[in-house]
Amino acid sequence: MTDQLKRAISAAKTAQANDGQAEATRIASSSAGDQTFDMSESSYKTSHTAIRKARRFAMQGLYEWLVTDRRFDVDGKLGWKANAPHDIAARTRATNAMHTVHIGYYHEMMRDIPEQIEALDALISQHLDREVDKLDTVEHAILLIGAYELQNRVEIPYKVVLDEAMKLNNHFGATDAHKLINAVLDKMAGELRALEVQADTNANLRTSQKAAAKQSEASSAEVTVADNIEATAETESAIVDEPTASNKPRISANKANVKRSSASKASANISDFKASKKNANDTKD
Repeated sequence: MTDQLKRAISAAKTAQANDGQAEATRIASSSAGDQTFDMSESSYKTSHTAIRKARRFAMQGLYEWLVTDRRFDVDGKLGWKANAPHDIAARTRATNAMHTVHIGYYHEMMRDIPEQIEALDALISQHLDREVDKLDTVEHAILLIGAYELQNRVEIPYKVVLDEAMKLNNHFGATDAHKLINAVLDKMAGELRALEVQADTNANLRTSQKAAAKQSEASSAEVTVADNIEATAETESAIVDEPTASNKPRISANKANVKRSSASKASANISDFKASKKNANDTKD
């Protein structure tokens, strides 16, 4: 009886969990309508890593949508459309562990980007040398996310948008695709974020000017120090060359071959005196 009771309780819990999962899937798969998602909502993981993961899942979902319903819509095969963005989001949440993903931002991109696809493609095509439908699908999805964030998420710095697009390409795209993506989004940022780009340019200019001024001051200081060292060396050389009592040659008493000028003069004077006295005596005699 006890084992049967345990099994019944376990079955009830399992059924309750399945019902809860089914309800969550139903809510996720339903149209978002006028729902809005705030990136700062505490019910979602809101770290930079969680937002980055949301971009990755959104890129994959947009890729799936672009190659199915979007392509059928463009080709006029409306009867084939059976893969709506909210269905893709629901399947993604049901088959992936997304507890570390910013779910709100993921749903926002999966809802808003397909709704704004025409306007976003128009923005992208302004900076392309080809038609949008000639783009690789991965590149197209990455550009859609970048264009959406530049236009609608002004709280995200444009440099972060470009950097995150590069990371998406490194993860999913071709090797050289980053050149096209960076060029298009950089031009788009100059158009959509003109004030921010100009402010950043001015800040970089001031930083480079300060660095140049510091380098010039350091060079001047080095020249001054070199001049001071050279002047000090010349002064020390002049002092060494000047004769002093310390550097006069010292004559040793043991060296008999060294003549002393004062003694020689005294001896000569005595000899002259003796010679003159002798001459005087001889004259008297």
